[in-house]
Parts: sequence; structure tokens; C-alpha cells
Amino acid sequence: MSIVYTCRHCGNEVGKIEQTVIDSATLGFDKLSVEDQKEMIQFKQNGDVQIKTICENCEAALGQNPHYHELDFFIQ
Repeated sequence: MSIVYTCRHCGNEVGKIEQTVIDSATLGFDKLSVEDQKEMIQFKQNGDVQIKTICENCEAALGQNPHYHELDFFIQ
């Protein structure tokens, strides 16, 4: 089982953790609201957990172009 961090904007893999047991408190999932958990965490059929995050490039693009926050997707 893997925990895969993927950018919610560009889809690039940000990081991957190979784990047999997932401790949600250690990963900080317990700090998220239920709504954020539903939006950010997906359990895949192969047992992997996908976490939607933001990569450094997309974070920089949003910082330089604040109006991008209004868009659902700013990368075409």
C-alpha cells in the first residue's frame, strides 16, 4: 500500500510513502475537517491512498496570479 501525494491542479506526483499501516494522526489527517478529508483523501481499489495537495510550481503560480483562485482549473 502506498500513500501518494498528487497536485490537485497539474496532476503531478509530489511524493509517495510506502506503508503497510497508515496512522492518520501521524499524517495529520485528523486535523482536517470532515469536508476537507472527503475532498483531499481518496482510497483507491488497489489499496493506495491518494492525497490531493499542491506542488511548489502551482503554489507559486497561484501566488503570482491571485485571480487563479477563482478558477476550478487554471492549468489547461
